[in-house]
Amino acid sequence: MKIFKTIIDFYINSSIHVGLSCYALVRITQMRFHISHDESMANFALFGTIVGYNFVKYDALARTKKLEMRNQLKTIALFSFCSLLLAGYYFFCLQKTTQLFSILVLGLTLLYTLPFFPNKKNARNWAGVKIYIVALCWVGVTVILPVLNANTTIGTDFFSTAIQRFIVIFVLILIFEIIDLKQDDPNLQTVPQQIGIQRTKQLGYFLLLIFCGLEFSNNSFNNKNHYLSIALISTIGLLLAFANEKKSKYYTSFWTESIPVLWWLLLLLFTV
Repeated sequence: MKIFKTIIDFYINSSIHVGLSCYALVRITQMRFHISHDESMANFALFGTIVGYNFVKYDALARTKKLEMRNQLKTIALFSFCSLLLAGYYFFCLQKTTQLFSILVLGLTLLYTLPFFPNKKNARNWAGVKIYIVALCWVGVTVILPVLNANTTIGTDFFSTAIQRFIVIFVLILIFEIIDLKQDDPNLQTVPQQIGIQRTKQLGYFLLLIFCGLEFSNNSFNNKNHYLSIALISTIGLLLAFANEKKSKYYTSFWTESIPVLWWLLLLLFTV
């Protein structure tokens, strides 16, 4: 049992799980826009997300020497370096336009992590800003980049999908913020800190209703796809409903982050 927990903790702490979630969302976008044979884009998202998240999680602590390089962290550092090499390889397999936009997303990630201005905190610590930057980065990587790389025509469905993806990521982050309410610095001004847990949940439900409305106005998916999407949105609603400060870290870092992977697997199972 201890070995199993060690494996799961490494899987989560090394950002493999969140990387697979990003990979799954890219695949969902490719299915929605009938993009095939674009492994490079999906793999770039996978390894780029692993590198980006590990950088965000461990950079500040490492620079301030508050993080001891235990064996697991050394392994994560090595794994991140290998992921960086793979992300670099797949980056050069992308279209030029996609490469340029990915650099913009990288800039947002660096802004989120590094203090660019003297005596100023990074964007991660700017009051109320974190959730929007993270959601925008995910929309950029999982919707805009795949469409750009495939030279797909941008129409109404594209903007609808981008808004839906922003909503999904935003609500999933709300669940994280509810669980982390006691640990978060009050100066972060997260949504639950500003409006309370109950109103945060109400905001999440309202956004999920908007998602549903957009889903049934989108013509790119058939009815089966619509119903699968609604089922997953209902699952997110349940996770939001039962979220509270007493839940363990696995409630968010494993189960909540599993939603994109489950969504993609169900689409593969029932639509291919």
